[in-house]
Amino acid sequence: MKTTPQQTGFALLRIAMGVNFLGHGLVRFSKLEGFKNWMITTFQDSILPNFAVSIWGSVLPFLEFAIGLLLILGLFTYRASIAGAIVIIILITGSCLVEKWDWAGMQMIYALFFYFIITNIDKNKISIDNLIQKK
Repeated sequence: MKTTPQQTGFALLRIAMGVNFLGHGLVRFSKLEGFKNWMITTFQDSILPNFAVSIWGSVLPFLEFAIGLLLILGLFTYRASIAGAIVIIILITGSCLVEKWDWAGMQMIYALFFYFIITNIDKNKISIDNLIQKK
């Protein structure tokens, strides 16, 4: 299978984003209650109700893990990238609500990476998606 440098670069970026997301989710599984409590404390002075922060804190690690795994595999890459971008938008919103501008700035970098993945999905040759399309 001959690939272009752009296809190889795309695969490596997709996998890197996947490892990042999967890692975020994976490390939080063993400390889910502590992570959720940290989020509640962090957002206690924001306009967000505690129950919403608690639910998000419980769901986020599973979303990160699932999106990360799909990106690593290159399975449902387009949809996983859209989901990842939506997660980042939600995280940016939360960061702005608690005036964590450094967090929002870092999350904007993630948004750019997802933009690149989404708009260059045609370069997703090294993936399970590509294997499925060939059949």
